[in-house]
Amino acid sequence: MSFEFIKKLPTPSEIKEQIPMPEKLVKLKEVRDREIRDVITGKSKKFLVIIGPCSADNEDAVCDYVTRLSRVNEKVKDKLILIPRIYTNKPRTTGEGYKGIAHQPDPEKKPDLLAGLITMRKMLIRAIEESGLTAADEMLYPENWRYVSDILSYVAIGARSVEDQHHRMTVSGFDVPAGMKNPTSGDLTVMLNSVYAAQHPHSFIYRGWEVQTGGNELAHTVLRGATNKHGQNLPNYHYEDLNLLLNLYNERDLKNPTTIIDANHSNSAKQYDQQVRIVKEVMHSRKLNPDIRDLVKGVMVESYIEEGNQKVGDGVYGKSITDACLGWEASERLIYDIAEY
Repeated sequence: MSFEFIKKLPTPSEIKEQIPMPEKLVKLKEVRDREIRDVITGKSKKFLVIIGPCSADNEDAVCDYVTRLSRVNEKVKDKLILIPRIYTNKPRTTGEGYKGIAHQPDPEKKPDLLAGLITMRKMLIRAIEESGLTAADEMLYPENWRYVSDILSYVAIGARSVEDQHHRMTVSGFDVPAGMKNPTSGDLTVMLNSVYAAQHPHSFIYRGWEVQTGGNELAHTVLRGATNKHGQNLPNYHYEDLNLLLNLYNERDLKNPTTIIDANHSNSAKQYDQQVRIVKEVMHSRKLNPDIRDLVKGVMVESYIEEGNQKVGDGVYGKSITDACLGWEASERLIYDIAEY
């Protein structure tokens, strides 16, 4: 085999014992989780805004961003629930490039996964301590979930992972909402099948154990646009797309019909500045149709302190080293605009 076994990593329990979640934050998370759950189940009419950097590449800049977000949250909390994106793993289309802070705590140095696990956990806890906001992350690697299962309030399953059985079954054991994105092909049936799988119990092997899950009724869809065989981006956030998804939900026996609109990726063709226009169109569609309003319960926005992106090593504080992001001023303005709808 070409595997080189470098070192055995600590178990999630060992890492959690080394870097525990403070009791006051455990209680804060319980409150946040309940508020977010109530949106997904329809008990609350608040709107979710999952917003933050494409990848959390620098702890100081991420915590600075999230603290700014908390000040805005105080002004809109009667209408919105802001969930900071603190994405610690970055999927790469070709497998090359920066894979996130869980791989490389320092983007300019070689991967160090033990240091990455520690850095990831410390950063997520620090962000809550400084902002009072619990975060969202993408579950790129199902076996890593247990390292942060007591910290996160929302999890996204990416377009390339949503068809994978292990991802689906792992989500079925979550106690927090999980957004299942449509695959890059755009096939909505695949996405809905993933939600069905995640909402039902499963028995499987996980981290060396035979486990049984109870199903996650908070699993739901995320529309992120698609890419056709010619490499062209096909958005799926328009009124007609939302109506189609509503009809597909109505044909199926799924709990808590919900969709979140990802304003970047193939919906914007990665034109970060288009996210503002896209979110406003989605909010307008919700105004036009009460059924769509009930279905669309949030948006995802890629945003950081500085707009655009940079290469690793350029050293601009608060600027993405992966996909380009909306800058802080435009992001803050957009949040207030969403609250006005």
